[in-house]
Amino acid sequence: MKRLLITASLAAAGLLASAEPADSTAHGIDEVVVTGTRNSTDIRHLPMTISVVGRDKLTEKQHTNVLPTLSEQVPGLFVTARSIAGYAVSDGRAGDISIRGLGSGAGRIMVLIDGHPQYQGIFGHSISDSYQTLMAEQVEVLRGPASMLYGSNAMGGVINIVTRKMPADGVKTDINIGAGSYGTFQSELTNRIRKGKFYSILAGQYSRSDNHRRQMDFEQYGGYLKLGYDISQNWNVYADADITHFNASYPGSVQVPVYDARQWITRGVVSAAVENKYERTSGALSAYYNFGRHKINDGYEDGEEPQKNYFRSDDALIGLSFYQSAQLFRGNRITVGADMQHIYGKAWNKVIATGEDLAPIGDESENEIAVYADFRQDITPWLTVDAGIRADHHSQAGTEWIPQGGLVFRTPRDGELKAMVSKGYRNPTIREMYFWRPANSDLRPERMMNYEISWKQRLMDGAFRYGVNLFYINGDNLIQNVRTDNGPKNINTGAIENSGIEAEWSWRIDRHWALNNNYSLLHMHNKVVAAPEFKGFIGASYKNGRWKANAGLQYIDGLYTETGAAETKENFCLLDLSVSYEACRNIMLWGRGENLLAQKYEINRGYPMPRATFMGGVMIRL
Repeated sequence: MKRLLITASLAAAGLLASAEPADSTAHGIDEVVVTGTRNSTDIRHLPMTISVVGRDKLTEKQHTNVLPTLSEQVPGLFVTARSIAGYAVSDGRAGDISIRGLGSGAGRIMVLIDGHPQYQGIFGHSISDSYQTLMAEQVEVLRGPASMLYGSNAMGGVINIVTRKMPADGVKTDINIGAGSYGTFQSELTNRIRKGKFYSILAGQYSRSDNHRRQMDFEQYGGYLKLGYDISQNWNVYADADITHFNASYPGSVQVPVYDARQWITRGVVSAAVENKYERTSGALSAYYNFGRHKINDGYEDGEEPQKNYFRSDDALIGLSFYQSAQLFRGNRITVGADMQHIYGKAWNKVIATGEDLAPIGDESENEIAVYADFRQDITPWLTVDAGIRADHHSQAGTEWIPQGGLVFRTPRDGELKAMVSKGYRNPTIREMYFWRPANSDLRPERMMNYEISWKQRLMDGAFRYGVNLFYINGDNLIQNVRTDNGPKNINTGAIENSGIEAEWSWRIDRHWALNNNYSLLHMHNKVVAAPEFKGFIGASYKNGRWKANAGLQYIDGLYTETGAAETKENFCLLDLSVSYEACRNIMLWGRGENLLAQKYEINRGYPMPRATFMGGVMIRL
């Protein structure tokens, strides 16, 4: 299957020689992103590797979460899952995002919404079930370290969800309702308003599922609200809030069943920002409050007694961020900024029978303060140089210096050759330093260096695009749970050495047909779970009149579900298909089938994934 996917991609690329150029008006050559600089920048001038997944691609299969689409469309990125609904509901590493072999479960991947971190204070990661498609205009994925701009937790990369905008006066409402296999129901609503200088975005979502195993029910509801005001042509102010709550049960692995295991989790972010944008300068000052409330019954195994206590935890991240970017002279852009964060976490047990709170397991906080500067200069019309440095001080781990540098060569016929060197780092989490037996308050930051070179080109007025990049990662000081004479302990003893190749292409054949393909090869000197050695995807989309159809084939090989003495690997092939029909101007009917080959496979060891599943529904636009 690996050979088949690569051969198919090369064969399709070979058809270019006889293809007619596509309509250039439908395919812009430039892509503007904020990830990588914090200000709007033409992606062609940035040395780092950034994938942009637009709203059309995010919504074409009617997923309520952005992660399934990112896992298909972004090479080198993989997301663990355990059922038809609910990513993070299990004790089997579900909802972990891996980029080039570094996973988000340990806090090595930064997730942002409009540049604001989605971070869980105790455990060091965010909740995967909260990344709702309904509020996303596009998702920008920076593969490789972004610690120079975003600090700790951006060691392996950044996922930035850019929310939708309302450019003109009016009111627009979208309602999406669907149902399908295993009692699954999904619904979402988005309302956007603009009246002169005032604008608002309101989104709501509810979903539930029994899922494919007993004691695996899942229920989630959440909402997003953004209120903004254009003070002038150059100044804007806004405030927003994003809150998600889910209730779920999980059955444990098939080898070791668990009973009465349940989770009640609420996560949210509230933020406010003032932005300025002039011809030669732009910047922003923002404040954000990220919070989480967790109530968990860990359940019991065969032969054990039911739990007498709930696990409870509260966490918060309070942050203040400032940056200002300016063009000092022709072809120049310098950005300076500062970040401050206060991270707090408290954990305790509550007696189920009486509701009594027991003594805290831990009640700790950390502080970070950082300043950075990034300098970018167009030396010639075809050469851009970028260099930056960050100084980050952590109240427990000390001070860290993070450099970054890169070159961009723009060639004729819209080609770009990029070279990048960047450092990534991660400060230890509150849990790793203070909570539970392996804790070690003397932990130091994890560190790694990333080296990569990439080539991208756009042909046929942007109708055909392709790219390939090579990378090498070398890191040390990784935090591992090591068994000592005094029991398990977190120690900075781990190492990482990963290398690989990522390739992708997309082709808008004509106004009806489009193809896209990506694949990634990953070599890990030290094997880790949830990071496949090979990931390939080929997709096709068709549009004719009121009909749209999308098909995708994804192949995973060398996916470790267990390392060490009991090493196990999985390989599988997933075929998905979605169809939609515009019944009238305001109503669209849709259907989706996943794993249509009925593959038997696991992503998390002991958690078999469902066979073929189906969903159908209606989209209403008002």
